[in-house]
Amino acid sequence: MSGKINTINNYLKNKFGEKIYKISLDGGFTCPNRDGKLSKGGCIFCGESGSGDFTSGRNKSIYNQIEDQIKLISKKYKGNKYIAYFQNFTNTYADVDYLRKIYEEALSHPDIVGLAIATRPDCLENDILELLSEINKKTFLWIELGLQTINDEVAHFFNRAYKTEIYQKSTEKLKKLNIKFVTHIIIGLPKEEKEDYFKTTMFAQKCGTWGIKLHLMYVEKGTGLESLYNSGKLKVNTKEEYIEKIVNILENISPDIIIHRMTGDGNRDTLIAPLWSLKKVDVLNSIQKLLKERNSYQGKMYKNVL
Repeated sequence: MSGKINTINNYLKNKFGEKIYKISLDGGFTCPNRDGKLSKGGCIFCGESGSGDFTSGRNKSIYNQIEDQIKLISKKYKGNKYIAYFQNFTNTYADVDYLRKIYEEALSHPDIVGLAIATRPDCLENDILELLSEINKKTFLWIELGLQTINDEVAHFFNRAYKTEIYQKSTEKLKKLNIKFVTHIIIGLPKEEKEDYFKTTMFAQKCGTWGIKLHLMYVEKGTGLESLYNSGKLKVNTKEEYIEKIVNILENISPDIIIHRMTGDGNRDTLIAPLWSLKKVDVLNSIQKLLKERNSYQGKMYKNVL
């Protein structure tokens, strides 16, 4: 681990010998809690565009999206190798033949060195797992699972539409296939109990998560959270509250877990609250500052929670 936190940037740089950038792709997916299979409307924190604000759009081929994203990144950064990140909505929620086609299309680009695939743990049928296992044997791969919380009452309220035991069963299958997985956790969900964020992280660790993505719960226009916030029924974390929780997590998890994210990337044009989250660099610097004040680092108290 380099520094106080075992970040994905450091991990990829050590693995590939240079800075690796992620390219966000839209494979044209939806979600089973959005299209009516399980529910409609999706999670109440998710807008109509999902998490596709940073993609080139689903109307373009995967290869052309990659080309567009490389051109965009190259304006700011110098990079030679990229991870193709299937980000928007549920990226295994389709026929396995279609999945094979778009994953292989991404891997056919000469600058792509691996895949990251965001999905739901209830969208990993056996034939899809077989495909992922095949891909995992020939390239660098990780799967991202949207757990968010282990409190099923909270999950029901925000319309996750699957129980936590589904996540646990899916992680067991992924581990058997030696496929790395990353767990998404949202801090500050409506109706969550005081320690839910911490219990969720410890549970993901117990399930063998390779990495975690810690998200700030923020309110965007056009989501179910908007009316809840405007009516005064939803309180968002202050910056100080959020940073305290992040540091508590970092201190208590294994130093081997890869930290993929420590805050959120709300769209400046649609973000309602909290506005302090727009200053991402300040948030990250504040996390480092609190760790320094505590003379602390990732995994400092890890043995105490085993």
